Amino acid sequence: MTTDAYIHLKRPGKPGAPILFAFHGTGGDENQFFDFASRLLPDATVISPRGDVSEHGAARFFRRRAEGLYDLEDLARATQKMAGFVAAHREAASAGPVIGLGFSNGANILANAVIEKPELFDASVLMHPLIPFEPKPRPGKGSVLITAGERDPICPVPLTQALADYFTAQGEKVTLDWHSGGHEIRGNEIEAVKVFLAPYGA
Repeated sequence: MTTDAYIHLKRPGKPGAPILFAFHGTGGDENQFFDFASRLLPDATVISPRGDVSEHGAARFFRRRAEGLYDLEDLARATQKMAGFVAAHREAASAGPVIGLGFSNGANILANAVIEKPELFDASVLMHPLIPFEPKPRPGKGSVLITAGERDPICPVPLTQALADYFTAQGEKVTLDWHSGGHEIRGNEIEAVKVFLAPYGA
């Protein structure tokens, strides 16, 4: 896989510093979290790809058949493609730790990449993820932050908790941060992300 597999924005960082990948939600694009990610880790290389699937004009990273019903074949395709894209950029940048940050659909492609390729990411921020199936057991590593809404109609609390429990059982270090709302990003999530990534900005 090449570094040009996706349309993307890139901000070069310092050699040996982290490389941070930012994944947008449905209907977003490579601009949605690029500036936010750049502020989080000023020395890092930041890569923000645009999803290569269109759902009625809205960019996504993989297809779905309905709300919460994934096209698992396309998810597998997208996961393999994204893993290759991440690895290619990591090597090209001579980067240190590999970090992912995603919201909604972006959190879902990131979560599945972590599930399928646990060696790829050192730390992952999953904002409002939804994994509506039971992932396969595998040895895990790294750290995972999950942020979610207690009244999120898209990502039900039991599935969010099940994903956190899964990662914990596989050996990842998991932090779970809730707010009382729905599928929107709130201030406490932003603070949780800052705290979670602070060790990588030292």
